[in-house]
Amino acid sequence: MKNLLLLSLILLISCGPQERVSKEAFDVVQQNNEVKRITEVAILEEAMVWGDSITQEAQAQLTAQLQEAIAANGPAGALDFCKVNALPLLKSLESKHAVTLRRVSSQPRNPADAPNSQEIPLLDAYAYNAENNILADPSIQKIEGGEVLLYTKPILMANALCLSCHGDPKKDIAPETAAKLKQLYPQDPATGYALGDLRGMWALRLPKKEVVKRL
Repeated sequence: MKNLLLLSLILLISCGPQERVSKEAFDVVQQNNEVKRITEVAILEEAMVWGDSITQEAQAQLTAQLQEAIAANGPAGALDFCKVNALPLLKSLESKHAVTLRRVSSQPRNPADAPNSQEIPLLDAYAYNAENNILADPSIQKIEGGEVLLYTKPILMANALCLSCHGDPKKDIAPETAAKLKQLYPQDPATGYALGDLRGMWALRLPKKEVVKRL
């Protein structure tokens, strides 16, 4: 009888941990299943929402600071602000969101803003749409084996503020601004635009893992 009770106790003790391990394993499987339920469609949709948010934030900050610079020093003085401060502002947003953010153009004032091989066909597509009066929406492309999502959005010449530095040199750009442009950018190709023209595009690289974290 004692041997039988001892055997029962051993079996009871041995079963307890096994049941707990099984529960833990079950929880891990459930968590993995939850991750798998995050579909590619959901990831792309979240990337679009996040891309819209970041580019709107960037545009708002650039516009607000540029308006302050123009109010303080006029359009010619604001050119110094753009040359010195625009890139650091974008870099601060990159650090904040753990992304890579660029403004690219086929006629870049800063050569560093020329499109790369991934961006050229997308910028060309926006240019085609603009030339043919086709509405151009933001887009998402999978790059780098799908581990990065490239969000792009057209940048249009939206108002007279843009024309004061990028418009027709004969009627939109003041002489002192033109002189400053020649001083800062002797080979400047970024003038001659009209309202509504395509100036370039936002190119925002979102790591897929960061998008998944948001879900």
